[in-house]
Amino acid sequence: MKTQASTVTDDYDNPLITIEEDEEAHEDDLWFLPGPLEEEPDDLPRGPRAEPPDTAVIEDWAKAEGVHAARLARVAGRLGALDDRLLRGPEGWRHRLALIEAADLSWFAGDRVSSDRLALWISMRLSGAQDDPNALARVGWAVRRLTGGPGPKADLAAFLDRRDPENIEGSAERFEDRAGGWLDVMASAAELHPITRACMGFHLWSLAGLGGHGDQIEAAVTASRVAACDGSGAVFAPLAMGGAGGLRGSGTPTERLARWLAGMYSAILTAMRTLDDIEAWTGRAENVMAQLSGRTPLALRMVFTEWQLVSAPMAEDMTGASRAAVQRNLAWMEENGLIHEVTGQGRFRMWRINI
Repeated sequence: MKTQASTVTDDYDNPLITIEEDEEAHEDDLWFLPGPLEEEPDDLPRGPRAEPPDTAVIEDWAKAEGVHAARLARVAGRLGALDDRLLRGPEGWRHRLALIEAADLSWFAGDRVSSDRLALWISMRLSGAQDDPNALARVGWAVRRLTGGPGPKADLAAFLDRRDPENIEGSAERFEDRAGGWLDVMASAAELHPITRACMGFHLWSLAGLGGHGDQIEAAVTASRVAACDGSGAVFAPLAMGGAGGLRGSGTPTERLARWLAGMYSAILTAMRTLDDIEAWTGRAENVMAQLSGRTPLALRMVFTEWQLVSAPMAEDMTGASRAAVQRNLAWMEENGLIHEVTGQGRFRMWRINI
C-alpha cells in the first residue's frame, strides 16, 4: 500500500518567496481596512484662504515707499508749499479748494455734481429736479470734512457720521469694530510717511469692511486728511483736482503708490494755479475798488474769493449789508469787469469772478 504524499510543504528554504511578498499578500487579505488616502477623491469644499498678517501688508507698502523715495520727497515738498501758502492766505481759499476737490471726487465716484451746483446747494440749499439729494448730501459731507473739524484718527465712526443701530443683532459685526481694525492697521504703519500711509489706507478701505454706497468718497476724503495730518495750513491734500488717476485700485503697492504720487502732484499744481488766479483777481479788485468807501466792497471781495457762484441774497446774508448796498456794489463790479452774471435771468441772478 502506497502512502499519499503530504500537501503541506516547508517553504522556509524556498528562495522564491520573500518577506515583502508575504507582507503584501497579508495586506491584500485585510479587505476591511480603508484604502490609501491618495486614492480617495477630495470632495470637501475649499476653506477660506488665510489672510496675510497686517505686518506683511505694511512691509509691502514700506518697500514701495523705498522704491519711490525721491518722488515722494518731491510731492511732500509741493504739499508743504501749499500748506504754507494756505496758512498765510485768507480762510476763503481753503473753502474754495474744498468745493473744487469735493466736486471732482463726486465725478470719480459717479455722482457727477459740478462745483457750481455744489456751491448753490451748500450756500442756499438750492437743487434742481435732476439733482440726486443723496449725492448732494454725500458731497456736502465731503466739503465739511475737507474744510475743518477733527480728523479720522480720533474717532473714525464720528468722522464718517456712521454709527451702529441700537437694535443691532449680537452676532452681527459692528461698524465700530471694523473702523477700529482699520485704525489699528494705520497706527501700526506710523513709521511710514503720511502720504504713503494715506495711500495704503485708501486701498485697504474695502478690505476692512468699510465699504458701502459712497465709500469711494469717504475713503478718498479720509485719505486726504491723513496725508495732510502734519500740516497747519492745508486741512487736506488734494487728490482729484488734476484727475482721479491716482485713485485707481489695481496693481501692486509699488504701482499704486506711483499712481498716487503722480495724481497728488498734479492735483497740488492745480490747487496752486487756482490760488494764483484768485490772488491775482483779489489784487486787481483792490486797485479797481479803491475808490469805493464802506465795508461792503471788502466783504464782497472776500465772498467772491470763497465761493464760485454768488447771488444777491447770499451776499446779503454773508456780508451783513443791506440788499440795496449789495445790489449797488454788484452792479458796479460787473460794470468794471470784475465779475459777470452767469444765469442770464432777471431774477435769481448769480455772479462769478472774471479770471
